[in-house]
Amino acid sequence: MNNLSEQIRQLCQEKNAIIMAHYYQRPEIQDVADFVGDSLALAQVAAKTDADIIVMCGVHFMAETAKILCPDKKVLIPAPEAGCSLADSCKAEDLAAWKAAHPNHMVVSYVNTSAAVKALTDVVVTSSNALKIVNQLPDNQPILFGPDQNLGGYINKMTGRKMDLWNGGCHVHARFSEEALLALKEQYPNAPVLAHPECKANILQHADVIGSTQALLNYAISHSSSERPISNSEASHSQYIVVTESGILHEMQKACPKVEFIPVPAEVDNSKFIIQNSKLLCNECEYMRMCTLQNLRDCLLNESNKVMVDEAVAKDAIRPIQRMLEMS
Repeated sequence: MNNLSEQIRQLCQEKNAIIMAHYYQRPEIQDVADFVGDSLALAQVAAKTDADIIVMCGVHFMAETAKILCPDKKVLIPAPEAGCSLADSCKAEDLAAWKAAHPNHMVVSYVNTSAAVKALTDVVVTSSNALKIVNQLPDNQPILFGPDQNLGGYINKMTGRKMDLWNGGCHVHARFSEEALLALKEQYPNAPVLAHPECKANILQHADVIGSTQALLNYAISHSSSERPISNSEASHSQYIVVTESGILHEMQKACPKVEFIPVPAEVDNSKFIIQNSKLLCNECEYMRMCTLQNLRDCLLNESNKVMVDEAVAKDAIRPIQRMLEMS
């Protein structure tokens, strides 16, 4: 560990603080965290922790969710400016108008939303549990799903439902290059394609496995040739093509050190994709990269960047989050 990492761990011990990091964080942030996971796992851990301080290394809606679940705890975020394109695409006043225009509909909101949007929601979902939760709702129940239209479209396809979809998307998952993916499939014909359901339909049609970051990680671990018993009859693999934010590659590589994970790059400038020094550049979320060891250390040391949620909003927002946890 470098000096900053050592200071961070010491501060956690002194202050009874827990550091939670999303899989899309920088590798050094993941390595110093107490817990690394996807949005569902982070919410589940926040709901159960006995720490006095929660430091959320992620984007702002994640810290808000932790505060809603733990109103009596101090929740800090190293980079309060770290937003989310999905959350920004759906304002509470716009969702309220959408609801008013569809009075008989249930609102299912992706976790990538503000507390104010969650307060207008019937049940929150993550990419890990969205399909499971929607499948538990009555077949004849009309649904408004937002803000990720790609995830909603995937659920409609898998369930046969006709949910009304909000016109929003993750700027990272929306920009993967189909041209680059097809080229990589040709180059690595035996490598399964692991894709996140926030990707566009033209990307998902080429995927062998579609799932949340946690699901993709679990699949790689359980199906990697160097990580499984020889007697297992399922196919095993030594290479994977990965179509999600590249932060997950760090945990994949740690879990499967002998496996090669090939990231799919972003599409830019009329279907071209980025190549630098003869290598494909990873598709990264600039907001997730705003947390650094320096601002994490400073946040802990000064107990700064406290996350606050209006009490009335939190009271309404907790219900759909708790319903999600119960239905998961």
